[in-house]
Amino acid sequence: MVNLSGKKVTEFKFFAPQAKKVTLTGSFNNWNTKDLSAKRDSKGNWKTKVSLKPGRYEYKFLVDGTWLNDPRCNSCVVNSFGTHNCVVEVK
Repeated sequence: MVNLSGKKVTEFKFFAPQAKKVTLTGSFNNWNTKDLSAKRDSKGNWKTKVSLKPGRYEYKFLVDGTWLNDPRCNSCVVNSFGTHNCVVEVK
């Protein structure tokens, strides 16, 4: 879905039924760890939606204080910490 500003609503999901808090963070929000809290559904999936302009973005999930990659993501890049960030391409 594209809104009037040319942004596309993009959903991010992370399966963590035992988690107490899941936050999405990435290049689209300056890696802010407090900005995008996900909500858990009854099956243990944490979800949040972000309106993004077309482009390439790096992201990770912060799950109970631990940085984790999206296991559903097929594209990752090395970051400055020597680990990997997931990549999402918004068309």
